[in-house]
Amino acid sequence: MSQATTNVNQTIDFTENKISFAVQGMTCASCVRNVERALNKIEGVKYVSVNLATEKAVVISEKPISFNEIKEAVESAGYKVSKESPSEDLIEKGFKKARKNMLISISITLPLMVLMILHMVGIHVPYFLIFELIAGALVIFIPGRETLKSAWIALTHKHSNMNTLVTIGALSAWFTTVLALLGIDIFSFGTVATMLITINLIGRYIESRMKKNASKEITSLLSLKVDKANVVTEKGVVAIPIETVKIGEILLVRKGEKIPLDGIIVEGEGYINESMVSGEPLPVYKKIGEEAISGTILESGLIKIKVEKVGEDTFINQMIKLVEEAQSSKVPIQAFADRITLYFIPIVFFAALVSAIIWFFNYESFQPFLIRASEVFPWVLTDVERLSMSIFVFVATLVIACPCALGLATPMALVVASGISAKKGLIIKNGEAIQIAKDINVVLFDKTGTITEGHPTVKGHTLDDETYSIITKIEENSTHPLAKAIVEYYFQNYDRNKLQNIQVINIEEKTGEGIKGTYQYDNYFIGKPQVPDKYKNFMEKGETIIEVLKNDKSIGYIRISDKIKEDTIETITKLKEMNIKTVMVTGDNEITAKNVCETVRIDEFWANVSPENKVEIVRKYQIEGKKVCMVGDGINDAAALKSAEIGIAIGTGTDLTIESADVIISKGEISKVLDAIEISKVTFKKIKQNLFWAFFYNIIAIPFAMMGVLHPVIAEIAMLFSSINVIYNSSRISKITEYKG
Repeated sequence: MSQATTNVNQTIDFTENKISFAVQGMTCASCVRNVERALNKIEGVKYVSVNLATEKAVVISEKPISFNEIKEAVESAGYKVSKESPSEDLIEKGFKKARKNMLISISITLPLMVLMILHMVGIHVPYFLIFELIAGALVIFIPGRETLKSAWIALTHKHSNMNTLVTIGALSAWFTTVLALLGIDIFSFGTVATMLITINLIGRYIESRMKKNASKEITSLLSLKVDKANVVTEKGVVAIPIETVKIGEILLVRKGEKIPLDGIIVEGEGYINESMVSGEPLPVYKKIGEEAISGTILESGLIKIKVEKVGEDTFINQMIKLVEEAQSSKVPIQAFADRITLYFIPIVFFAALVSAIIWFFNYESFQPFLIRASEVFPWVLTDVERLSMSIFVFVATLVIACPCALGLATPMALVVASGISAKKGLIIKNGEAIQIAKDINVVLFDKTGTITEGHPTVKGHTLDDETYSIITKIEENSTHPLAKAIVEYYFQNYDRNKLQNIQVINIEEKTGEGIKGTYQYDNYFIGKPQVPDKYKNFMEKGETIIEVLKNDKSIGYIRISDKIKEDTIETITKLKEMNIKTVMVTGDNEITAKNVCETVRIDEFWANVSPENKVEIVRKYQIEGKKVCMVGDGINDAAALKSAEIGIAIGTGTDLTIESADVIISKGEISKVLDAIEISKVTFKKIKQNLFWAFFYNIIAIPFAMMGVLHPVIAEIAMLFSSINVIYNSSRISKITEYKG
């Protein structure tokens, strides 16, 4: 039994104090957690979210909080804060720097590894220790200096991060080379030090690439803004910088130009493309007294606008702010990895330190154990000084504990899942989204271009073939979307060659009314109905009626609608079978929205909603404890896509929406939402398996290192095999999903 469609178009009260800002200096999930923890200590704060990839944060509080309070809290954790988001140039500079550091480190480490292998197999390289010392110093203190700096900041602010473990391990390993050159009987692990730093720098490079890609979203929005506006003065029209325009001034906007600022039309009329506001593809006819919105495009006509909003108050700037805030929305599943990182690093360091101290003071007592162990593990040190053995155990424990396999457990599974998704017509942009797709229990759908095709088509007409040919010939002279729909219908159902024999004259298009022309002394008009109430039944179904007049007498009409996608009803049905609630959010009127929802059997709908309303609706369900998936294709959906746990964009949508989404449906089929959920289930299962084996590896290996029977190089090899196991297990996702698909 299908559930009745419910209209929930009530007002939501989201009275809150919200502040957005940028955080600089973060390098890992631990940094994010440290910043969030510091901000949560501010009195009145009820929500904090920090995004590592975009370096942006948002704080929601019960009372207003000054930026100085924010600054003090962030700086107390050892990081910098700015009111301005990272500029595109700054992000590009950071990306190039990370790439340079990585390449320098690799170019030094690879040759050193070759020399180490030769040295270990008995081919002794002259002055190898000096090579290790110099190479290690170059890698650690030049490309790796940011890693050291991050660890130092964490230390001085009484917390730790992943760079803390990497730094301590690398420096400890490198100092074994220093001690060996000083004549102390100890193994040199200088090459291991360079390997640790290099692995870390590769991770930093990937992170910087994420930040670079994330910046494209705001860049797309900024492209909607204009630099200058045509201001009408007593001396004529003058083009001046947009930031100097004042409220009350009159702007001139010509055909094809973007509207610079929000205002009211005081002269002229025309069709304005407001798809970036409403998501609807049809241009909106605007006349004197109606609103014109910044960033929209005047497709026809000439208008003058009286400016009502400037600066941060304009629609486009508000939209940019919405997307920036949405970029900082927190994905709940990250909390698990954050908690592991928070406790893992100090526990490992403490274990390594305690082990080293115990060995130093009990070396003679443990020596018989070492001798017996050496019969099984030939690399075990049996005849070195107690200090050497202590350092050996300390370095081995730190190296074996470096969570490379743990770090690969989730991303490797997501990489494979992304590849499989692409084959199924899905593009996974945000890897974390696929982790939570299995938990989605509410799916919000935009209407136009998501549930419907996104372009108007002729549904039917009452004209004879000859008349339809004549009006098609007339409509070929118009660029209006409805005219294109009429022409497309003719080309699909009639012989287009017949149009060559039809000659029309006196073509005249009247903005907002229709188009007329003359054929063989008969005057035709195609446009708005003279008596709209005659077609009320059709209009209530969301259809547009185009009436045809011949010599001022109605001879028929054409019904045009935006068709519902073929896979919509089946998709909605299957989602409901999975106990997932379906909701439609649209800028359309209530009558149209209700009809569409009843047709496709959606549970409930929200009509006449603005972009801000869509974000509030997402939050409404989140506050109720729901995991929300937003599916849309317009710029007006961008902020909601980012605010939801998962944002899915239809590939036919705008560039901004695609950049704002976590998942892109490349061919516009919403049935791919089901594929995303299925792939998520399989992928998440593999992620859990990977995490188990990564932990199992550490649980088994760390005690061996603490007992002194695990060589740091062997630890590095063991770590490699653990990573290979994670990669192999992740690759099996493709076989499982192909079998199910």
